Amino acid sequence: MAARPDMARKLLIYWMDAVMGVMGVIFGAATIAETAAGTISVPRGAAVLGCLLGFFGLYPLLLRQAFDHRTGPTPKLALAAMFALGMLLLMPHQGSMAGLRWESVTLWLSVAALYLPLWATVCLATVSVALSTTFLAHVTDQAWPGILLGETAVAVALIAALLLWRWLWWMIRDAHKSREAKASLAVAEERLRFARDLHDLLGHSLAVITLKSELAAKLATKDAARASAEMAAVRELAGESLAEVQQAVHGYQRLDLEEELDGVRVALEATGARCEIRARADGLGPEARTLLAWAVREGGTNVLKHSRATRCAITIDGGVLEMVNDGVNGLPGTPGNGLRGLSERLVAAGGSFSAAPTRSGEFQLRAAVPS
Repeated sequence: MAARPDMARKLLIYWMDAVMGVMGVIFGAATIAETAAGTISVPRGAAVLGCLLGFFGLYPLLLRQAFDHRTGPTPKLALAAMFALGMLLLMPHQGSMAGLRWESVTLWLSVAALYLPLWATVCLATVSVALSTTFLAHVTDQAWPGILLGETAVAVALIAALLLWRWLWWMIRDAHKSREAKASLAVAEERLRFARDLHDLLGHSLAVITLKSELAAKLATKDAARASAEMAAVRELAGESLAEVQQAVHGYQRLDLEEELDGVRVALEATGARCEIRARADGLGPEARTLLAWAVREGGTNVLKHSRATRCAITIDGGVLEMVNDGVNGLPGTPGNGLRGLSERLVAAGGSFSAAPTRSGEFQLRAAVPS
């Protein structure tokens, strides 16, 4: 599944591209019709079409740049203004294009609002609406209040629409970045916890071993008996440290199923995903519960690191765990070390393991352990 922020961006941008494409066709058709009718000369009509192509060709580029970055006025924006001004000056003052010539300026103002300060946008829009109202009232003999109301509504609607679309994209982008940060933090915290435990166990013991080894090396030529005693102490301390590490790793491996389920729920909900858990594992032995706890931990880590899930359902029925999420990301790839290690652990214990996208477009992790 494509990342949701990228999909949202494409929808926003492509929708605006389609609107601009339709408007460009309308402007172009009107220009060709006026040229064919003899209202404007062929060279003038060609110049208008050139301005149209330039303006509507730059418009999508300006949108993309404004959506991706907070930026000030650019050369592209100035060039688009020149094309809009060319349309304003070259389009006929009478006929079907009389109104369109001012709309080109309004279209430029709408995209300029993404680059200019609010006060500058308001000033330019006020001047544009005033000039277009005065001109249209003069050539159409209509009442100026009605024209003013219509021109103001068009200008405000176009400018507000583009500002709203950009704000929506920025909100989606920022939410996506926040979610990724929370997921990475949840994984990093677990790694730091284990690293801290190992440090607490080995830090003092290794420091003592180092000092005693250095002392034994200095005493080797002076007091062999004492050096031998120091090395015996080193050997004993190393054996105790090894036993402590084995005990710590064993305790780490013997995970608690309920704690892992709660931890995965908290981590997923921190990223904005909904986590549903239905577990019935009362009849399972300690080894089976530990294996399922490992499957829950690795499955949760996989969802956090490699998906864009908004929902994750975890079901444990007897000795079978199923973890389903809706964050399938692209085509199936090669399983990572975590999933391979989990599969080997389950198979070695007489269970089974699978992890793959489903036909419904979700991703399912299934682990079965001997009950």
